[in-house]
Amino acid sequence: MAREALKKGEESQKAIDELTQQLRPNSTTIQISKPSAPASPSPAMGTMPAAPYTIGDSVATREAFGAALEALGAVHPLTVALDADVKNSTYTDKFGKKFPNRFFENFIAEQNMVGAAAGLAACGKIPFAATFACFLSRAYDFIRMAAVSGSNIKLVGTHVGVSIGEDGPSQMGLEDIAMMAAQPNVTVLYPSDGNSTYHLIEAAARHKGMVYVRAGRPKNPVIYGADERFHIGGSKVLRQSAADVLTIVAAGVTLFEALKAYDQLKTAGIPVRIIDLYSIAPIDRTTLLESGQATQRRILTVEDHYAHGGLGDAVLNAVSTEGMSVHKLAVREIPHSGKPDELIDHYGIGARSIVEAVRAIVK
Repeated sequence: MAREALKKGEESQKAIDELTQQLRPNSTTIQISKPSAPASPSPAMGTMPAAPYTIGDSVATREAFGAALEALGAVHPLTVALDADVKNSTYTDKFGKKFPNRFFENFIAEQNMVGAAAGLAACGKIPFAATFACFLSRAYDFIRMAAVSGSNIKLVGTHVGVSIGEDGPSQMGLEDIAMMAAQPNVTVLYPSDGNSTYHLIEAAARHKGMVYVRAGRPKNPVIYGADERFHIGGSKVLRQSAADVLTIVAAGVTLFEALKAYDQLKTAGIPVRIIDLYSIAPIDRTTLLESGQATQRRILTVEDHYAHGGLGDAVLNAVSTEGMSVHKLAVREIPHSGKPDELIDHYGIGARSIVEAVRAIVK
């Protein structure tokens, strides 16, 4: 049977009327009341308790995140937490047990979690949404749109890098820095010990805009005092001298590998400078340039992340216009399962590889 287009005028209007009637069988108009204005202004964030760790303690940064989130919930009633069925691993369960009415379990639905977080942020809440870093890739479209809209969500990715060990490559977040830093106006933080994590979670809560915090699985020694200050866009120079011949930039587990390498290099008569780059975006360009210029324009970056788009590329982008020579140690192949220390060494981001790279650069 041949099909013909509707004739303009009476036939097309009749069809429109019939379709409209089928879609809207009732002509009843529904009145929706506008929400009333809040009776009082939003409560201000109170002062966080002192950081709970002392130098020499052993704590995972994911665990310190859980402690900071619980403390934050007590001083700011607008703080809410969301998780994707791994709350005992991300330590958001601490918050959930203390503030059950402000905790949202999203199960294995990372897109829903990020979408709900964006909705809560639009309502004036300060949402912290946490899961394994690798699983946030499932929600990347939602993350992208949250960045486009300038959402005030805080994302925490745990279990990053080969240092998670036996769980294997399917659960190793090795592309998350690249993923998050690619979006405009997203702050990317990578604390290394318990106290820096605690303070940077507070900084994330106070910051207006999207923040991503990278947290690891293994326990590391606490190297900062409870009263040490950290701010978005900063870094810490942990080792330095006037004789330094190269600057090593690291964060997270590789910072401790860099400190081990420092001791070995010092014994060998090769003085180097060590920077904890806990803020990757925005980056502390001033300190990087000052250190690079003081160490013969040589910089070595070390990271538990794929080589493309990570800490090394962030440093390279920050200093390359000033003639710095940037060398990068990173995970350059799909890793396998194993013990954390063995994997760190095998994939070329451990103290042994750092010492070898420094010797090759300065020879």
